[in-house]
Amino acid sequence: MNTADSERLGAALEQMGIQPVEKAAEADVIVLNSCVVRQGAEDKVASNLAWMAPLKKDKPERIIALMGCMVGPKTDALAKRFPYVDVFMRPQQFDPLLEIVGERTGVDWEGCVGPLTPVRPDITCHVPIIHGCDLMCTFCIIPYRRGRQVSRSIAEIALEVETLVSKGVKEVTLLGQTVDAYGYDLPDKPNLADLFARLDQIDGIERIRFLTSHPKFMTQEIIQAVADVPKVCEHINLPVQAGDDEILDEMRRQYSRQDYIDLVGRIREAMPEVALNTDIIVGFPGETEEQFQQTLDLLAVLKLDKVHCAAYSTRPGTIASRTMSDTVPEAEKTKRRQRVDLQQEQIQTEINAKLVGQYVEILVEGRQRGKWQGRTRSHKLVFFEDEAYHLGNLVQVKIDRSSPWSLQGTLAVRAKLLNPISSGTNRGED
Repeated sequence: MNTADSERLGAALEQMGIQPVEKAAEADVIVLNSCVVRQGAEDKVASNLAWMAPLKKDKPERIIALMGCMVGPKTDALAKRFPYVDVFMRPQQFDPLLEIVGERTGVDWEGCVGPLTPVRPDITCHVPIIHGCDLMCTFCIIPYRRGRQVSRSIAEIALEVETLVSKGVKEVTLLGQTVDAYGYDLPDKPNLADLFARLDQIDGIERIRFLTSHPKFMTQEIIQAVADVPKVCEHINLPVQAGDDEILDEMRRQYSRQDYIDLVGRIREAMPEVALNTDIIVGFPGETEEQFQQTLDLLAVLKLDKVHCAAYSTRPGTIASRTMSDTVPEAEKTKRRQRVDLQQEQIQTEINAKLVGQYVEILVEGRQRGKWQGRTRSHKLVFFEDEAYHLGNLVQVKIDRSSPWSLQGTLAVRAKLLNPISSGTNRGED
């Protein structure tokens, strides 16, 4: 979501005549987009803001802005802590900065800023379809910072995707804090399946992804749409967060361990080749060794394609911060996270090894260290070597080697040439 927000603010500034530069010291406007989902992320934001202070002192007319989830409804404390920051913006609320830039440049920003699609998008691009979150998980600060759920209309989203296609985009990822709750707040009550069907009709878009889903809203209709709509990739990010029912209740996740197992079963029944990712929080207040073992056991049974594991950290303002004591020692949290990571590495090793010798289709997204790279429909990262120019093409690759994190292969045949991009462009090259 932050990546998408940054792209959109960048598009607005460029429409006002502001051009990006490589180094902060060369900039007239510096924007730091913040994430505070964990303490480490917030500490990183604070550190980055600290090294901006000399830049402001060196050039007082320089505009420094802080946006994102670190900015809440009240900014007095932030302004006192970072007095050299000129403007604070909540997520998606770009107006305060655009007004300052407009005053400095003499540009009427409301008259010149149109649709906020990225000016120079990559082959793949993020498209927010629903902002905010109505769920109040006890560990999460997001609803307090991003607000209530607000869905965009299907027509508006389709127009944005069509615009992105005209700029060379081949794949879009539909974004939402709870993406499968899309449309619940709209008058005509469309859902994610309806949106899939509409976007599938757009010529030039080759793949459609979506994240992040919530088990409560992953309906059978959405599952079947992922299975049936040709351009929607068989890849679902479905955070479970914990494998113990008591912990799930404390988190206010609104489903049980068995509910999640049954849901995974229904998804796999509809799509045997689906790739499933999940998120895990270890060390939640009060989590015992036995309760943590329930999480390990769940992951061992389900054998998901990827697990993003994080240690619990108290976020001021959340329900957990007000009502629960952070009782699990940090050292124990680290051990539990490492145990999850080790087990999952073994699972991913087994899953990816099965692909050796198989042919997979990838969308080539760029080059890294002399190799072309792209992803399968199931979001597996694949590398291959070839002298020809492949950016933006769908190609077939035979998998020769595997690791838990990526696959190495040999180009077999170009599967489909998608409006080939001239090698003279500056996108995706080394």
